[in-house]
Amino acid sequence: MASGAVEGEAAGRASNGGGCGDGEGLPLLVEETVGRPLPGYEAPTGLSFSPDDRRIAFLFSPDGTLHRSVFIFDIADGRRELLFTPPDGGGLQEGNLSAEELLRRERAREHGLGVTYYEWSFGSDSSPDGIVVPLPSGVYFQDFRGSEPELKLQSAPTSPIIDPHLSPCGSMIAFVRDDELYTLDFFDGVIRQLTFGARESGKTHGHAEYIAQEEMERKMGFWWSPDSENLAFTEVDSSELPLYRIMHQGKDYVDPTAQEDHPYPFAGKANAKVRLGVVPSHGGEITWMDVLCGEQNKSNGSEEEYLARVNWMHNKALAVQVLNRTHTKLKLLKFNIATGKRELLLEEKHNVWVTVHDCFTPLYKGGNDKYPDCFIWASEKTGFKHFYLCGNDGTCLGPLTQGDWMVEQVVAVNEGTELVYFTGTLDGPLESHLYVTNLYPDQSLPLQTPQRLTHGTGWHSVILDHQLLRFIDVHESSKSPPVISLCSLFDGSVMIPIYQPVTDPKLMKLQQLSPEMVQIGTKDGTTLYANMYLPDEKQFGPPPYRTLISVYGGPSVQLVYDSWSNTVDMRAQYLRNKGILVWKLDNRGTARRGLQFEGQLKYNIGRVDAEDQRTGAEWLIKQGLSIRGRIGLYGWSYGGYLSAMCLARFPDIFCCAVAGAPVTAWDGYDTFYTEKYMGLPSENKDVYEFASIMHHVNNLKGKLLLVHGMVDENVHFRHTARLINSLIAARKPYDILIFPDARHLLRGKCNRLYMEENIREFLDRNL
Repeated sequence: MASGAVEGEAAGRASNGGGCGDGEGLPLLVEETVGRPLPGYEAPTGLSFSPDDRRIAFLFSPDGTLHRSVFIFDIADGRRELLFTPPDGGGLQEGNLSAEELLRRERAREHGLGVTYYEWSFGSDSSPDGIVVPLPSGVYFQDFRGSEPELKLQSAPTSPIIDPHLSPCGSMIAFVRDDELYTLDFFDGVIRQLTFGARESGKTHGHAEYIAQEEMERKMGFWWSPDSENLAFTEVDSSELPLYRIMHQGKDYVDPTAQEDHPYPFAGKANAKVRLGVVPSHGGEITWMDVLCGEQNKSNGSEEEYLARVNWMHNKALAVQVLNRTHTKLKLLKFNIATGKRELLLEEKHNVWVTVHDCFTPLYKGGNDKYPDCFIWASEKTGFKHFYLCGNDGTCLGPLTQGDWMVEQVVAVNEGTELVYFTGTLDGPLESHLYVTNLYPDQSLPLQTPQRLTHGTGWHSVILDHQLLRFIDVHESSKSPPVISLCSLFDGSVMIPIYQPVTDPKLMKLQQLSPEMVQIGTKDGTTLYANMYLPDEKQFGPPPYRTLISVYGGPSVQLVYDSWSNTVDMRAQYLRNKGILVWKLDNRGTARRGLQFEGQLKYNIGRVDAEDQRTGAEWLIKQGLSIRGRIGLYGWSYGGYLSAMCLARFPDIFCCAVAGAPVTAWDGYDTFYTEKYMGLPSENKDVYEFASIMHHVNNLKGKLLLVHGMVDENVHFRHTARLINSLIAARKPYDILIFPDARHLLRGKCNRLYMEENIREFLDRNL
């Protein structure tokens, strides 16, 4: 849910209607406020270095739309050239995507059109360097000689190519079709089927299950070995999951396409069974690893419930992270791919929870004389996520970082110079920077403070070159849209500017309208961060103002940070121009603040999150900025849940709420997300009861607008329907806005415009 809610919130930020009055505000037209990309986010995306580090490829739309093509930036001469655009408009509209691909786009929160992904293809004596691009019509190869793109692998709507990926050697593609794993060899042109019998047995091979894509941030179900000789893959058996049927009530006809059946792992119920196999890339016998997740009858019970991560190590071994059902124990297992036998490398245990991560990094050069054969690991055992050096037997050799801040990702390791590059929050939780520290610190001495390499406050996204000499820095802040530069990895200095936003009066005006960052404290002394969008006092007079709280509030998400996305929250800017104060606050439980801050949400969903939002509202009232009873809320997904919960729990403060795609009862959401924070329904009935909005409906006094897509396969429309039944029983009025053909995210300009017009009208009546 977490990532989905971010996108739902972002979609709302891009979707506001109406104009504004005369004054100092920014005039907004309907067509502009429902458009994507957001102002300033027309910048290139998907940047990467070529294998020889001479070029940078990226996705870009010169006309500022979502229809992107692949461009090449030549580092030597600074030229930018178009390399690949979809032939005959392929991929430019979602209407020509298969049902499988549409669902994958929902999981990935992908809104882009045209080219959304590419991979570099290494050249050889017989083939030049180029890129491989998957499109709805198939997989294309484009070289640098200016020749026409070559269709390497054709797809079909009834048998689509899913998740194609190049081998490390660049001579093969692995992909999933009809629930089986295949490879295509570029040299002989032969397609080889590697797995068999999936559909006959009700299973899938090489395809990430729903829970992995939606909640674990594991989008893949197969992994190439570094030498391209083997593929590790998952076999998923969802036969014990209940099928949740979704009817397409808005269709003009009734046939098999008017319904969908989705195996869904409801909280407290069965999960999919997942096992891991290894198969030669040219076909052959499958070796099954000694692991079966989700199998309750095994001796390990729920100790190995989720197959969370799969990584290849050197010497043809697999490192696999498996998580128990309650999220309190994670095992790192090492598998011999020839025999499938396992050994336990290490265990992470915590009574709050253990969060899976992508920081496992094997060191391929064997370390040095003091540290032979090591890997980097990340742990929250101190309360903040930090890196540790571990031997290949799992022994912890010591920390690489420490302090009351957290690391996020290993960006690269230079084993030659014994340096590790990473991103983290050393400069505060509202920013993200690139740092470097020693790979093999002297454990007898105090750890050195990592060196920061990125310059300028705000948010830095980085991509390092293969030689570890330079990096691409995508830098944004609340005062500046994304700027892209090529920088030195020695000191972070800018070497070559790659992209500067086009000078635009609207962008300049938005820069002046960035939100004010506010810090407030809770009763227990915890610091909370908020963004505030104040109306123009010259136009609307002094406060207090009508107030709308834009909320998410759920775990693994941060709304309040120093980024351009908060400045171009177009709904907030529009409402500010209507004389409404807009407020965002990240309550306890939200991301990037450490386990003690985030862990306060455990068994407390609907409690501390709602109470912190009330604290924010009371702070506004105390400052004379807002009036009790004239404060509303808006949110989507978890934010929709929290909006409705705050309205019901604190009727004397909040007067109205817009709840978009809300979870209303947590027994109706999925296992992985729900049980991490609430435990099993059978063991924590009181927790589930209190966290249900229906438990608080009798307290409701304010006005509630429910917004939901009827084919939402993530937060089912059933959540809204169950709440409506409770509202009827309590004789409480409500408003509802239904989109018969929409999933969890509202797609299409017409839907978004209609929603924004109705939200605006609801707020005009009730705020």
